[in-house]
Amino acid sequence: MRLDRSEDRPVFVRHHQVGRCVGPQRPVVHGFAAVVFYVDGRAEVEQRGRVRVEAGDVQLVPAGEAHRTICGGGAEAWGVGFDPVYLAASEHAALLEPFERVRAGAAAVLPIPGPRQEHLRRVIAELREESSQAPTALQAQVQRSLLTLVLAEVVRAAPAGDPSSAAPVVAQALRFIERRCLAPISLRDVAAALGRSPAYVTTALRRATGRTAHQWIAAGRLAEARRRLLTSDETVEAIAGRVGDLDPTHFIRLFRREHGCTPAAWRAEQRRARAE
Repeated sequence: MRLDRSEDRPVFVRHHQVGRCVGPQRPVVHGFAAVVFYVDGRAEVEQRGRVRVEAGDVQLVPAGEAHRTICGGGAEAWGVGFDPVYLAASEHAALLEPFERVRAGAAAVLPIPGPRQEHLRRVIAELREESSQAPTALQAQVQRSLLTLVLAEVVRAAPAGDPSSAAPVVAQALRFIERRCLAPISLRDVAAALGRSPAYVTTALRRATGRTAHQWIAAGRLAEARRRLLTSDETVEAIAGRVGDLDPTHFIRLFRREHGCTPAAWRAEQRRARAE
């Protein structure tokens, strides 16, 4: 059971400090999206090519995007991670467009205008404080509101454009999955939406992200399930119905495979740990 994994939460904040010599490391890919706001120093990162970042920049890392830090110049940054499904199925889906443009080939690093930098820093600091609190329905609403403020600053800074124009197959597939995975969709539905064969889509996803379409769909559903387990008293059966209209037995098996325990046991242990 992975109780200490912050990425199991809908929203989390991490502090990063990068020394002058990072050393060799392989690119990483994770299932959450991230906004990395650099507040001091500078660094060189790799994300579809090498890019220099410095204080005042944000780096956008969509879910499934390979990236790494190559070297640093005393860089300090705050990373805000969140599950894109958390917003994709809501009225805030437009806030994900900068990430979708990155997937389509746009620059992953954006400068935040000077007058907005202190505001963004304060909002992230508040989000860090709120996300460290025990997960309740009220805390979830506060965290979501603060997350939308962070993403609104990114939208302000990002150049306008159609996020779906000329997007590669992987970007289109992940966009479709993030926005539809809580409905009873399958690989065939993803492939049909893209006008490709199921084999082509899932092979492209596996090569680019290390996960198949089935795994991305399951990851989105489990993320929403964890959020509901943490912030509501809904039954496991009700939650199973909300995440792909799954059969409860299948949902429990899927959850146990990922977390090593049943949803009910995970909820109880999370609440006990938060109360200590």
